[in-house]
Amino acid sequence: MPDEHCRVIKRVVEIVNNRVPVIAGTGANSTIEAMELTAYAKEAGADACLLVTPYYNKPTQMGLYEHFKVIADSVSIPQILYNVPGRTACDMLPETVSRLAGVDNIIGVKEATGDLARVKTIREDCGDDFLLLSGDDETACDFMLTGGDGVISVTANVAPAAMHDMTRLATAGDRDAAKALDAKLLGLHQSLFLESNPIPAKWAVQRLGLIEDGIRLPMTWLSEEYRPQVEAAMRQAEVM
Repeated sequence: MPDEHCRVIKRVVEIVNNRVPVIAGTGANSTIEAMELTAYAKEAGADACLLVTPYYNKPTQMGLYEHFKVIADSVSIPQILYNVPGRTACDMLPETVSRLAGVDNIIGVKEATGDLARVKTIREDCGDDFLLLSGDDETACDFMLTGGDGVISVTANVAPAAMHDMTRLATAGDRDAAKALDAKLLGLHQSLFLESNPIPAKWAVQRLGLIEDGIRLPMTWLSEEYRPQVEAAMRQAEVM
C-alpha cells in the first residue's frame, strides 16, 4: 500500500531525527510509482533512496538505464541502484551500472549477486567516488576487502554491533580481524535465508524481544524445524 509505505518513510525520518542518514527504499516495477515514492521520500526528509530493479516485468538493459535515468532526472535526491536478480528475475549488468554512474544523483549500487568479480569491474568503470555496497551477507566481508564500501545487511538486523565492527575492519583492510569476526556471523548469514527473507530475520528479532510475533501474508512465520538452527547461529554470534 503506497500510503503506508510513505507513512513508514516519514515516521523513520522523524524518529531518526538526523542522528544517522536515512536511505528510503523507493523502488517499484512501475517507473511512475518509483518516481512518486522517491519524490515523497525527498519531501519527507530522507537523505537518499534505494531503488531496486523492476521485478516481474524483466526490462532489457536499455529499459533499466532509461528507468533509473528518468527517476534521477526527475527527483534531486541521491539515489542508490539495487541489483538483486534472485528476487527480481532481472540482472542489471556492470556495463549498465557504469552508464548510470554518469547520471546526476546516482551515487552507488547495492550489488546482491554475490559475484565478487563485479566489485573490481564496477570500481574500475565507475571510479572511487561511486559507492559499492554489498547486498549479500555471506560474501560481504570479501566484497569489502576486494574494494567495496560497505553492506546493506540482513544480518545487521539481528547482530548490528558485530556487523558494524566487521564492516569497519573490512573497509579498513584489516583482513584477519574482519574474517575472524565474520566467521562468528557465518551461521546467521546462512540461517537467515533458510526460508525466504525476512521470515527468519523476523523470527530472530522477535526472539530477542524487539517485536511481537507474526508476519504478513504471503510470508509465513518461521517453520519450527528451522528455529533451532537460527537460535544456534544467534548464540554463535553472541547476540543471545
